Formats: sequence, structure tokens, C-alpha cells
Amino acid sequence: MVEALTIARSELILGGQKSGKSRRAEGLAKTWLAQSPQHKATLIATGQAWDEEMRQRIARHQRERAERVPGLQTVEEPRLLAEAIAAHSCPDTLLVVDCLTLWLTNWLMPFEPTAEDSESNRSLGLDVSAPIAMLLGAIRSAPGPLVLVGNEIGLGVIPMGREVRAFVDALGRLNQDVAQACERVTLMAAGLPLTLKGAA
Repeated sequence: MVEALTIARSELILGGQKSGKSRRAEGLAKTWLAQSPQHKATLIATGQAWDEEMRQRIARHQRERAERVPGLQTVEEPRLLAEAIAAHSCPDTLLVVDCLTLWLTNWLMPFEPTAEDSESNRSLGLDVSAPIAMLLGAIRSAPGPLVLVGNEIGLGVIPMGREVRAFVDALGRLNQDVAQACERVTLMAAGLPLTLKGAA
């Protein structure tokens, strides 16, 4: 039996790798598009093609998404997420942000450092409190429904490297902050949703 999906004003979907996070987000977008011919859905993609494998992965995801949810448009924005939400959110448009983990990576470990990202800041020393505060404000003020996807990576063994431990801590804090700002929070495991906050 196919699960009947309901749309929340804002939903954070967390889970491990291949847990079904993006599929749930796509399912919500598909449900939204089916509710009215006036409805639109846009994916804000934060991933960047760091290497050939990542380029192939992104291309595969784009093909598969187009097959599963043909009406889902895509906007690429690796860092200015709050601005992208503000620019594209409106009452008749559902936004999917996929994903917060890569967005945080782009800030803390930029592939191509900007002028403000000095070499001394590249070891997770960059202060991301301002972009996170802007993101939380954008979530709370978005006029249309918003679905955010992120990884839960704090359930395994404690990483040995200092930088990896710092990233796990930073992502855990980001997930907590976004969960507070969202109406519903869903944890995915083995393709199955567990509602942590809000109505299912």
C-alpha cells in the first residue's frame, strides 16, 4: 500500500545514506503538484561536482528525478540558501532543499574558497553562524511549503579525525536548529518514515 503523504508548512527530513530521504521529498513534491494545476515545485540543489564520480552521481540523480517527478524544476545554489529560498518561495510553489549537509560542507570546507575563506579558516574554523541564522529566518518566513533534506551522521562511531569530529558536531547543531524552525520533522530508515515532530 502506498503511503498517503500530507504537506506540512515546513518539513525537515533526516536519515542516513540511501535511507529514502530524497525519495520522500520527491513524493511530497509529486503530491503537491497533483493537488492543483496551479501548483509548482522547485528543487534547490546544493551539491557541487567536486570530481568525476560526483559529476556522474549528480547527472544520474537529475535523470532519475526527471522520470519520477517530471514537473519538478531545479535551481542550483551551493551557498546562498537563504537568498534562494526567499527568491523562489511563494504560496503556490513547494521548495525542496537537497541537501543541508552538502550546504554546510560548502561553507565549512569550500571546494573553491572565496575571498573571505582564508586558508587558515579552511579547517572548519569558518564562522557559519550568520548564514545559519539567515537560513532559519528564511524557513520561518517562507510563504510557501518547504521541504529540507539532511543527513543524520551522528549515530555511528566517533570519528578519529579532529576535523571530521568538528563537522559532525556542526551538522548536529544545524539539524537541531532547523528542526526547531520546522513544523514537521521526519526520520527515514530503510525507506520508512518515523515522525519525530508534528502530525504525520
